[in-house]
Amino acid sequence: MPQAPDTPAPLKKALTTPLLYFFILGDVLGAGVYVLVGQVAADSGGAVWVPLVVALCLALLTAASYAELVTAYPRAGGASHYATLAYGPFAGFLAGFCMLAAGIVSVAALARGFAGDYLTEFVTLPVVLVVIVFLAALALLNARGIRESTRANVVATVIEVSGLLLVIGLGFWIVLRGDGDLGRLTQLGTDSHGPAAAVLSGAVLAYYSFVGFETSVNVAEETRNPRRSYPRALFGALITAGAVYALVGAAAAAAVPTDRLVSSSGPLLEVVREAGGVPTELFGAVALVAVANGALLTGIMSSRLAYGMARDGLLPGFLTRVLPGRRTPWAAIAATTALSLLLALTGDVATLASTLVLLLLVVFFLVNTAALVLRHRDTTARPDHFRAPTVVPILGAVSCVALATQIEREVWLRGLIVLAVGAVCGTVAATRLRRKA
Repeated sequence: MPQAPDTPAPLKKALTTPLLYFFILGDVLGAGVYVLVGQVAADSGGAVWVPLVVALCLALLTAASYAELVTAYPRAGGASHYATLAYGPFAGFLAGFCMLAAGIVSVAALARGFAGDYLTEFVTLPVVLVVIVFLAALALLNARGIRESTRANVVATVIEVSGLLLVIGLGFWIVLRGDGDLGRLTQLGTDSHGPAAAVLSGAVLAYYSFVGFETSVNVAEETRNPRRSYPRALFGALITAGAVYALVGAAAAAAVPTDRLVSSSGPLLEVVREAGGVPTELFGAVALVAVANGALLTGIMSSRLAYGMARDGLLPGFLTRVLPGRRTPWAAIAATTALSLLLALTGDVATLASTLVLLLLVVFFLVNTAALVLRHRDTTARPDHFRAPTVVPILGAVSCVALATQIEREVWLRGLIVLAVGAVCGTVAATRLRRKA
């Protein structure tokens, strides 16, 4: 039967469990890991692995709520769709707005990062030119198809993981030859933080390293048998990332003095320098792959989220347009890429970048509570979907509040401005939908 002209075209189901696993793993193991260790060490001390493990456990709580909701409602839109079902269009718009703002700013920041110091290790080009070409190439790959994009992600993820495994191997080689210090792995706390405060403060930064798994909900509609594939891919990717992070943190802390990690903008590069025998340019190339891969996956998320919100009536309807043959959301891809390009070219992304964690904590709180609301109220969910124990989404919501209390006042002020804009736009969207009803 031909599709009605005013009905958004469905997206093509092309993702298998392995492709989805690499999609999530590639998004979690992003560019942040290459600077994360030093930042966490500044708050926690030499025992970098402890806040990383704590952050993994907290991320798994919210991931369980996502797994429940994705398998019950496998369609693009993600957190925005779930919040709309649970609380109505205002909450749905706010959740989607926070995710969309975070994704667009993240892509812009990664585009600027790609044009920075890592690229100048090989060639010096105008930043504006690099940013335009970089974002245009990502948009074209995104529009070509989800299968092509995720296959490129598989290659990039293998490169990223190989680089991290190299750091782990070099770190333990330094210890074995007698130049490291395993005692640093038990040094928890700093001059300004006791052990407990050090873990919580470090976990806030470490938690950011695990975000990215939430973007995968926006490709659930393009996944074959999501009820079976999604939980396996999600938990498998998070546990894999957590193990890699913990080993990287332990290897770096044992191989390099803590103060040197803290003062370096490329802490993993310090491990390579300490070990010797490996060209430092190698890590420049690996970092570029990591940045490009993170931007590609975040761009996929942003475009699918915009498509899903438009289909729910929360954004302009033209964003639901898809390419006839490939059935990828070209209008949403073009719009989100244009906004990222605007932010990247102005260079004023630093003031918003630090609010990403806060915005995502708002989203995660809504997702955890929506899982509780919908399981008791909505009878349209698939009966055989994944279901987390009731205590898990409760703890997930509590963890979001706990982490939010550790965010600095200045970040809160910036985040509240973004939330206020989202609240105003959400009120307009909800009013328009009520009038149509």
